[in-house]
Amino acid sequence: MTVAAVICEFNPFHNGHKYLIDKIKSEYADCVIAIMSGSFVQRGDVAIVDKYERAKAALQNGCDLVVELPTVYAVSSAEFFSKGGVSIAKALNADMLCFGAENDNISILKDIADAFSNEHFIFAIKEQMENGDYYAKAVSTIVSKHLSKEHADILNGANNTLGIEYIKALKNTGIRPVAIKRTGVSHDSSDTSDDIASATHIRSLIKENKSYEDFTKFNAKYHADIKNLETAILYKLRLLSKEQIENLPDVNEGLHNRIFDACRKSNSLEELYDNLKTKRYTLARLRRIVICALLDITKEYLANDAKYIRVLAMNDSGARVIKNCNKLPIVAKVKSDYNKLTEDAKVQFDVDVRASEVFSLAVKDKPNIQNDFCAQIIKQ
Repeated sequence: MTVAAVICEFNPFHNGHKYLIDKIKSEYADCVIAIMSGSFVQRGDVAIVDKYERAKAALQNGCDLVVELPTVYAVSSAEFFSKGGVSIAKALNADMLCFGAENDNISILKDIADAFSNEHFIFAIKEQMENGDYYAKAVSTIVSKHLSKEHADILNGANNTLGIEYIKALKNTGIRPVAIKRTGVSHDSSDTSDDIASATHIRSLIKENKSYEDFTKFNAKYHADIKNLETAILYKLRLLSKEQIENLPDVNEGLHNRIFDACRKSNSLEELYDNLKTKRYTLARLRRIVICALLDITKEYLANDAKYIRVLAMNDSGARVIKNCNKLPIVAKVKSDYNKLTEDAKVQFDVDVRASEVFSLAVKDKPNIQNDFCAQIIKQ
């Protein structure tokens, strides 16, 4: 059985995701593992609905196994998001890692990934930033100079950029990277193409109570909104000392001072981000830092790979993958399996539990969202 892994969010699962899974199944692999973000996602936001509903949709639409990407990686930069996902793919003995990309020329993506392993290349980027460029612009300038403008243009695609991080993380794992060209609309686009729309556009339709059924088979019976956590987030930030803020992931270059001051003069998240934004700090980065503060995620959490595999959904093929995994402990029945984890693994898993509890506060209509210790594996 050939096994392909997909690191994903399915926020929510839509027709573009269905296209990707069907393509993998028809051309590359017999079995698809989805390594999926849980309660919070990489853009620094709550997921639109809980991880169980999203895992169920993935299982019903071609995935054979859905496991949770631990929260500490799910709300991290692309580098650590990739490293966390790849460490799980490796533990599950995946043969390949498949990902959607604006450009499916794997050799060009590999060229850029290789360049990032060169210390002279990294030094050149730092030097460019010291001359006044923000990170993305500095990278584009140096890639264009050291490789080509064609390579630099690749960086304009959000999925290409993430794909490059996957390729970097896959080195020496024996897992083959497979880029599959995206179809329909671009990442985060508000445009639609036939029955394809971006997850961003679908989330907007869900929140505005507008029709979205043409673009997804997923039925959102409720939705979560970060605005419902606004007061809690500002309260938590104001509790933190400058030293504690400095110890949050991705906080450097004096950003902790800026956050310390901004949270005290901001009365909403929108105001907070307006007070924090500069060319140097992207909005996504600031959102992730804020979520890490809310969930007590510090830099230390990113020092290691994933410590366990949390199963959310599976069919018979997925069960065979789990049976053949002996590299990480499996968390299937949380109540009993939690006690078998090492202390380090429990610390990492506790963040997932915390994230689920906080997620439930982001849902205004208060549906019966499952507790991690009570939830059952979804089977097909």
